[in-house]
Amino acid sequence: MNEAAPRPARCTERARSGVSLHIAVVGGGIGGLAAAAFLHRAGLTATVYEQASEIREIGAGLVVAPNAVRLLRRLGRIELFRQTAVPLEVGWEFRRWQDGRVLFSQRMGAECERLYGEWCYTAHRADLLDTLLSAVPEPGPRLDARCVGIRRVGDRAELSFADGSTATADVVIGADGTHSVVRDAALNAEAPGPPRFSGVCAYRCLVPAQRAPEFALRPVQTLWLGPGHHFVHYPISAGRYVNVVAFAPAGDWRIESWTAEGRIEDLRAEFAGWDPQLTSLLAAADRTGRWALLDRGPLSRWTDGPLAVIGDAAHPMFPFLGQGAAQAIEDAAVLAGCLAADQGDPTAALRRYETLRKPRASQVQLLSHLRLDANHLPDGPEQQARDAAFAGADPLAHNAWIYGHDPEEDVTEPSR
Repeated sequence: MNEAAPRPARCTERARSGVSLHIAVVGGGIGGLAAAAFLHRAGLTATVYEQASEIREIGAGLVVAPNAVRLLRRLGRIELFRQTAVPLEVGWEFRRWQDGRVLFSQRMGAECERLYGEWCYTAHRADLLDTLLSAVPEPGPRLDARCVGIRRVGDRAELSFADGSTATADVVIGADGTHSVVRDAALNAEAPGPPRFSGVCAYRCLVPAQRAPEFALRPVQTLWLGPGHHFVHYPISAGRYVNVVAFAPAGDWRIESWTAEGRIEDLRAEFAGWDPQLTSLLAAADRTGRWALLDRGPLSRWTDGPLAVIGDAAHPMFPFLGQGAAQAIEDAAVLAGCLAADQGDPTAALRRYETLRKPRASQVQLLSHLRLDANHLPDGPEQQARDAAFAGADPLAHNAWIYGHDPEEDVTEPSR
């Protein structure tokens, strides 16, 4: 496939006068780096403020679906991404917890490319971050810059940092995750209430390929379904690791953090008695992270004057549709397109971004939360009906509205 050329920005009074927007991006994760990369592609500059001392990602994998891969290609970074990403031959393989029986399997590969123009991949988050960082111009993100507050100053905003320094910007993009400072500033009195605890926690492990059982090394996203639990694994990092994500009752665990450590013996105990293939994979893991899943509904709005949020700051979602990173990248592409098309009125550009993105991302967010109950059905009539329904399933076609969508066409659509 040919690389798509950058879309031209509409010439505005501000652009003609040579006055450029000062754009601040708070957060150097997937959404923040994607925003900086797409803004650069659109001819705009941004400063990324990242609280960590280095751009890194806690060890974890993710699915990179065709709607995200398409945008990586437009950044000119598809070959770099493919050096470590694993193309999925089978996108979904559902297995029964007790005996490993395959309930459903759907091939992806060339069929996914035929339908949506791209393959579906799995990747280490750090590898995806490196891909996006390569598209951000020097000097790159400003590190050790933890944003602790934002205040409006006329039609601009002032950011305050933990070290006592400040910065002003025409536009502030909050890519600072679930506990977003920018979102709190943007919503102010309209901030939503506390999230609802799902009762479920997630364990994450990386198992070196040389220790993993052979079946787990296949380029397949495998989901094991059982009462009150489900378990996902797939290879990442050019096959050097197997990523494991296991969902189980949380008990009294309430910590919602990527960096929180769990106990590997607790994880193994949750899946004791499951098929020996699965327990052999867990036996090869030596450490695990653990975090609680908190359920947050869609926000009432994403923008306020010069402030806007993207990614998890705008629409935190459960990982059951594999769309968290993809929706953040879509946000970034649309936000950059809107700002490039209306540099003279960034507030209007941000409102347009919200209008274009909020309905779609909110729908994905809600659907991701609905999958939890279906995956965790106890053995019995409902579980048997769910398993029987797999015979007529076609998730690849069913997800056309997700995988086939081109968010940049929304920006250039005249009627919008």
